[in-house]
Amino acid sequence: MSGARDWARLLRVSALFTVPGDALAGAAAAGVRVDRRAMFAVGCSVCLYTAGMALNDWADLDEDARERPDRPLPSGRIRPAAALGAAIGLTGAGLALAAHASRPAVTVAGALVATIWAYDLKLKHTFAGPAAMAAARGLDLLLGAVAAGGRPRPAVLLSAAALAAHTYAVTQVSRHETTGGSGAAALAALATSVVIGTSVGWGGFRSLRGPDAVAGPDAVGRAVPTAPEQGAIAPRGGESARGRSPSHALTVLALATAYGATATRPYAHAVLNSSPALTQRAVRGGIGAVIPLQAVLAARAGSPLLGGAVLALLPMARRLSRSVSPT
Repeated sequence: MSGARDWARLLRVSALFTVPGDALAGAAAAGVRVDRRAMFAVGCSVCLYTAGMALNDWADLDEDARERPDRPLPSGRIRPAAALGAAIGLTGAGLALAAHASRPAVTVAGALVATIWAYDLKLKHTFAGPAAMAAARGLDLLLGAVAAGGRPRPAVLLSAAALAAHTYAVTQVSRHETTGGSGAAALAALATSVVIGTSVGWGGFRSLRGPDAVAGPDAVGRAVPTAPEQGAIAPRGGESARGRSPSHALTVLALATAYGATATRPYAHAVLNSSPALTQRAVRGGIGAVIPLQAVLAARAGSPLLGGAVLALLPMARRLSRSVSPT
């Protein structure tokens, strides 16, 4: 007999806190307002993420019966048909929410659905698996960028690339969750996190040198925002016309540091001891580090307040992960 706790575990509800920041960081990178269309994109992301989790366990039923028999499907607490039905229903709900946002959002959401289903049903155990997961996160950020009228400008693509690179590294480590023994994957993930954290934090450091040190939140420039819609949140925070304020730059540095601290410590432990327990902890740390990465990407794009709001999801995710594993 399935209960709420079993469904929470199947859908990885503790990992859901890593989802809203994709669309919000995408909107910030595109220079658009976080309005109701962006929130439809957030809802779409949540639906598609949970659909992917349900489909993942449905597709892995035989494998989980051998390696994770306590999970809801192999234990019999949730019927496989119910999990598949949930995956289909949540996918449809996600596409419907994207349709309420904008036509470009539907296009990106369709590509995201194709990537998620291809990963779970075919690509997961192939060499293309990590790349598919990385593409899904990148598309999720792009969804937020286009939903509210933005374009895939260079700043958006750079943010999507950072998020995709992080996801690729986490996915490589996750392939050794049950067996351990891959310090090389953990070392590669550690190096990736250091590079990403340094790259996104460097913009904040340069901004501290003066208002003319940076032409805008990114060297690629940004569009001048239009007047905000009622109830919308502006992506620009403390940025002036000539560059970031010192407080804005310090926020970017602080968020980049939070990302580095969240990601690198569990990876370093897994490098030194690649046991299954420490490998699983490294995966959980990598998943959690998505939140400060989204936060620093939003702040770097010109919205330190939005970045702070995204970061506030991290303690909630950690608290819930104590009772419901994100993996």
